Amino acid sequence: MTDVGPVLVVTMIDDPTADLVIRELHDRSIPVLRLDSGDFPATLSVAATITPNGIEGTVSTPTRTADLTHVRSLYYRRPSGFAFPYLDEQNARFAVTQARYGLGGVLASLPGCLYVNHPHRIGDAEFKPSGLAAAVQCGFQIPATLITSKPDAARTFVKKHGPVLYKPLSTPLYRVEGVSCTVEVADVTADEIDERVSGTAHLFQHRIDKAADVRVTVVGDQVFSVRINSGLLDWRTDYDCLTYAVVDPPPGITEALHQYLRFFGLAFGAFDFAIDRSGAWWFLECNPSGQWAWLEPETGLPMVAAMADLLERKRT
Repeated sequence: MTDVGPVLVVTMIDDPTADLVIRELHDRSIPVLRLDSGDFPATLSVAATITPNGIEGTVSTPTRTADLTHVRSLYYRRPSGFAFPYLDEQNARFAVTQARYGLGGVLASLPGCLYVNHPHRIGDAEFKPSGLAAAVQCGFQIPATLITSKPDAARTFVKKHGPVLYKPLSTPLYRVEGVSCTVEVADVTADEIDERVSGTAHLFQHRIDKAADVRVTVVGDQVFSVRINSGLLDWRTDYDCLTYAVVDPPPGITEALHQYLRFFGLAFGAFDFAIDRSGAWWFLECNPSGQWAWLEPETGLPMVAAMADLLERKRT
């Protein structure tokens, strides 16, 4: 693959983070093709063949066409899902499946392409039990954690490891009176646990007596660590009360960060840690598609440039 090919940015139309990165790449005269899987097949098309050299062909939007053999990198952000509203339910289900495995399979198989991140690796890393197990293997310390559908096991865990938090294993959106909501992290006591726990899998975790949180954003080889002071159980619930400070990771953390990303085959990760009262860092999670751009104006860290360097495949 040559160095002169475009960067593909796969995301929805409303993505301010992608906008910043694309603007930086344009300023560097790096060609970019932005596409959203939700536009397929109305305004997005693909024509690809399988050859001894891998995938060959093109992907096209109304304004641009990319040669699939010369894509230098693919930035996979937050595309909207495939949708075929003009088809009945059964035919739409078939069409969505074909689109996912057709266009999705092509974009996941580009020869010589750097993925930030590869969609299949994102899928692997989004499973919290896998992430926590990998974190231990990589040398991080994690809070005591239980994944269970057994009420008795949950009650026993809470009594042994309290105070304990309930955390969703994933965060699908649901709607209440037309408003999008998610399940929040919350304290839980043993007497609050009842037979509803048996209805599905649940994650319970010891609540660290924390002094602050840390968001560590790793972009290729570059590590950006930001302490977040809030006094909140979950800092994501109120961004207006947050304050930020750039910090250096303790010994061993940087090496473990890179080992974790290698474990999952990722080039980017947004890591969350809790800092306890003694200053120890506790791994909470790594989001392979996490947000990060809001931290640059708060801290002055050159994060957009770092992402552009990675996608440009510029050696730093």
